Amino acid sequence: MVSHLSNDEFFSKLAPLFDSRREKDHGSVFLTQKRYSYDSASDVSTTAALPPGDDVDMNALNDVLTAQFPDLSRDAPMPLLIRATNGKGKSKRSEKTKLSTVVQPDQLDSFFARYAEICKGGMSALKKRDRSKAKEKLKAKKRKIGTTSAVAPGDEKK
Repeated sequence: MVSHLSNDEFFSKLAPLFDSRREKDHGSVFLTQKRYSYDSASDVSTTAALPPGDDVDMNALNDVLTAQFPDLSRDAPMPLLIRATNGKGKSKRSEKTKLSTVVQPDQLDSFFARYAEICKGGMSALKKRDRSKAKEKLKAKKRKIGTTSAVAPGDEKK
């Protein structure tokens, strides 16, 4: 696994990723973010750490789970993992670009301010979808339904 880039390196490579998509006039850039959790060093099982017996003390269970999974504790905010790829699939795997960085909770505001600027700049080349064909089909369908259900004067049954 490739190590994560620093935030500055991530931004310096994200802008060219958007630019390369803009130059080709097609393509995708996928942006994802999720809470980053560290690998737990302990491999203690939950059942082995609890005292034997039918009754389970919920406080003891909570302590064991918090020790095993520190990201379950909501006392401290967790860092975010931000990823960006150019969306190349299996056939063009050699051309695929993958970027990732970890943002610490105290840096979130400054990171997202800069991230938003770069994303807005990258989205400037987006084109509005041409939906005129779909609108024409819908109008034709409505006209067809309207003519078949409408009864002409004089054709009324008595």
